[in-house]
Order: sequence, then C-alpha cells, then structure tokens
Amino acid sequence: MNLNITGHHLEVTPAIRGYVEEKLKRVMRHFDNVIDVSVILSVDKLKHKAEVSLHTPGKDIYVESIEADMYASIDTLADKLDRQVLKHKEKISGHGNDLKRQGAE
Repeated sequence: MNLNITGHHLEVTPAIRGYVEEKLKRVMRHFDNVIDVSVILSVDKLKHKAEVSLHTPGKDIYVESIEADMYASIDTLADKLDRQVLKHKEKISGHGNDLKRQGAE
C-alpha cells in the first residue's frame, strides 16, 4: 500500500502524519487489497478539511470531511472511509454467495 499525505496551506507535522497513519490502519484491517491511498489535508480560514482517495481493484473510494479541528476532521474521515470500505467489501463477497444460494434452492 502506497500512502501519500500532502498538506495545502498546512505543514504536515510528524504528529499529524502519525495520527493519519494510525487511523488508516483501522480501515486497512478490514480490507487488504488496497493499492494506493492519497490523503490531502487543507485549511481555509476556520475550516479544516481532510480528503482521502483510496484505490482498490475495481473501485476508487473518495471521502472528505470538514470540521473545526484537524484531528476531528481526520476522525470523521476515518469513520466515513471505514463504512464505505465495509460496504464495498460486502458487495464483493456478497454477490458470489447469493448466486450459490439461488442455485442450491
């Protein structure tokens, strides 16, 4: 997995980088087939925005979050990404099982 973290109008400190990596590990625990992850952190006045683009075989997942604090933005981003990754994983594994069940009945 390639992880790319960039900052727009924000210096990506080692603390922020470590926090993002820690939160993304939780997501990667659910899905192993991640090819590339790109995280963009930006600040615009009082809005802290975090965006992630996750590239998997067959699907690209994009999530963004805007909060008053960068760490809160990263937290909500990880939660949203986790839900979408689980949904994608269920779709991938669910279709084959449904076809087998239909044939057996």
